[in-house]
Amino acid sequence: MAKEDSILQDKTSPIDREALQEPPLFKVLLHNDDYTTMDFVIMVLVTVFGKNSDEATRIMLNVHHQGIGLAGVYTREVAETKVATVHRLARRHQFPLKCTLEKDC
Repeated sequence: MAKEDSILQDKTSPIDREALQEPPLFKVLLHNDDYTTMDFVIMVLVTVFGKNSDEATRIMLNVHHQGIGLAGVYTREVAETKVATVHRLARRHQFPLKCTLEKDC
């Protein structure tokens, strides 16, 4: 039994916490254009990014006035999925809404 215990102990030894790193985060950005309606941008922020109406309106106004707005910060896979979802919704509704991601510093 002692030999089996040592084998199990080797397989279940604690992981060196310093070796683990948080995954890099990416900002998902919405860009202003002359065609996408403000209501559509708010709908995207509520449905895709889970923002409440007030926060979605604030972000939409940033997009409108500053040309760009931060929709959220996510891991790479989640950010890429959200960008693709925004583009799919925009195409379906015939809007040229641009959504990009960039690495968060």
